[in-house]
Amino acid sequence: MANLQTFERTEYQQVKADLHRKILDRLDLEKLGRTPSDAARDEVLLLIRNTVNSEAVPLSFAERERLSREILDEIFGLGPLEPLLKDPTVSDILVNRYDRVYVERAGKLEPTGLSFKDDSHLMQIIDRIVSRVGRRVDESSPMVDARLPDGSRVNAIIPPLAIDGPCLSIRRFGRDPITARNMIENKTLTEPMLELLSAMVKGRLNLLISGGTGAGKTTLLNVLSGYIPNSERVVTIEDAAELQMKQEHVVRLETRPPNIEGKGAVRQRQLVINSLRMRPDRIVVGEVRGEEAFDMLQAMNTGHEGSLTTVHANAHRDALARLESMVSMANLNLPERAMRQQIASAIHAIVQIARLSDGTRKVISVSEVTGMEGELISLQDIFVFERTGIDESGKVKGVFRATGLRPRFADRLATGGCRLRPALFDSRVEV
Repeated sequence: MANLQTFERTEYQQVKADLHRKILDRLDLEKLGRTPSDAARDEVLLLIRNTVNSEAVPLSFAERERLSREILDEIFGLGPLEPLLKDPTVSDILVNRYDRVYVERAGKLEPTGLSFKDDSHLMQIIDRIVSRVGRRVDESSPMVDARLPDGSRVNAIIPPLAIDGPCLSIRRFGRDPITARNMIENKTLTEPMLELLSAMVKGRLNLLISGGTGAGKTTLLNVLSGYIPNSERVVTIEDAAELQMKQEHVVRLETRPPNIEGKGAVRQRQLVINSLRMRPDRIVVGEVRGEEAFDMLQAMNTGHEGSLTTVHANAHRDALARLESMVSMANLNLPERAMRQQIASAIHAIVQIARLSDGTRKVISVSEVTGMEGELISLQDIFVFERTGIDESGKVKGVFRATGLRPRFADRLATGGCRLRPALFDSRVEV
């Protein structure tokens, strides 16, 4: 008989589903729940192997082992997604529908060839993920955000909103957080740029990290937050907990979605307002995306200096425009000039990060907010990444340069004990 390679995908999935049901019928699930996880996995794996070997399926030994492992993943894990979750090179897992699974590796999307049995199988996995964190997804609530035990962020959307069947997106977070040294080795930024950014964090300047989806904003925020002194009290506020703070004195807050009746939601703005009563030295907002931007700016302007946040925008000017839009969501009827003055006095610098066409991530500019000029907020670039083209392998070529401008906040950093080398800003030297 033909082996696994000549099996139709549907036949293989059917064999796996039938064996899965048989094994569940033989398991004492109540006893399994009281058994330590490693012992339980070993016990179930032995039962699976015995069951698979007793069946008349046209599979070799290696293929039977693979089938056994897949059934084990169905019982204890997330089914076909388990091998992807164990692969450290995978940064995103994107399930467009049950038979179309893609991953992102090194900034590039690629198909996997993996498949769920059908929409019901995919829905079982989604239910397993969201139920672990007390969330639900059904026709009355067809969108949900959740996270995996390793901190990976999950979004699921199902019919009737998803036309082709349930859709699942997982943003992975590595077991080993990316460090400043990793970012330099990956050429995301350079030593002089990191020297400046770390001095700005230590010197309690307010930083806004701007970038598009998947540009690496949260990763950069994690790296820069590592320069906050351990003696300071930090309050973090997020929609989905992603930050990996290294300090001891950290209070982590997370928003809450509405319950089944549509009540009980806690928004980021409420958490920002509450955080002001918690005696924070610094407030770190994972991402500003609504009316909480106004309260964040107020906090920065009233003694909570050294705060950090991120915003979705493709350029530093766009980031300022988005902040204006979000402040207007607070319905305070502030004049445009007053809003811009708030922003200009609160934000000291904008760090723009981007994912380029070759999948690499670069800090493409570090810009100082210098104040108001007439009706506009004025900016000056301190460091920039200048693209020079694309090489034969499709890699973006370019150089990091200082613009030659010495930031106005350099004197403020110096009085706080963070002296910047004059050579740092020499435009004649590639950084």
